[in-house]
Amino acid sequence: MDRRWIIVLAVAVAAAGAGIWFGRGVTQTAPGVETLGRSPVPTPATETTGAATMVVHVAGWVETPGLVRLPVGARVGDAVAAAGGIRPGARLTDLNLAQPLTDGEQVAVPAPGSSTPLPGDAGGGEEDDGLVRLNSATAEELERLPGVGPVLAERIVGHREDMGPFERVEDLLEVPGIGEAKLASIRDLVVVP
Repeated sequence: MDRRWIIVLAVAVAAAGAGIWFGRGVTQTAPGVETLGRSPVPTPATETTGAATMVVHVAGWVETPGLVRLPVGARVGDAVAAAGGIRPGARLTDLNLAQPLTDGEQVAVPAPGSSTPLPGDAGGGEEDDGLVRLNSATAEELERLPGVGPVLAERIVGHREDMGPFERVEDLLEVPGIGEAKLASIRDLVVVP
């Protein structure tokens, strides 16, 4: 074999190995899917290519909650995948992954241990969207949030009882033990009705 061919072969093998090495942490998304979490303002729903798209808010127990751009006709499973996939323990049995989506819709992936009440069940601090209601959740329900143990859950309930209902999610910063990082980790899992 000619020496030039050996060098060309060695360079090709090295390039292929580098591609595999540098691409090993890359996750693939469905064609036409764009994550908007890093973009402060979503772009229009129709791209310049003419392909119709929509924007969906993915919240809850996913790797990267936030806005995602999907092609029209996408389904809940596509939105979850575009948000980086589920976090360990997510309750996918509470979601219809095959359900078609519409522009502006929210997909909430329930956290581990959360339960979806039966229709007509008025009790509890959670509703069928899997989000924790800050003004009605019990300490046990608050403990289902990531990084919230019994002590912090009791502080949240105590703050609510002493200061009145939360007016916005950011009011959690007034609870001792909740800082910006903790709030960021639970922001998409709680609501203030």
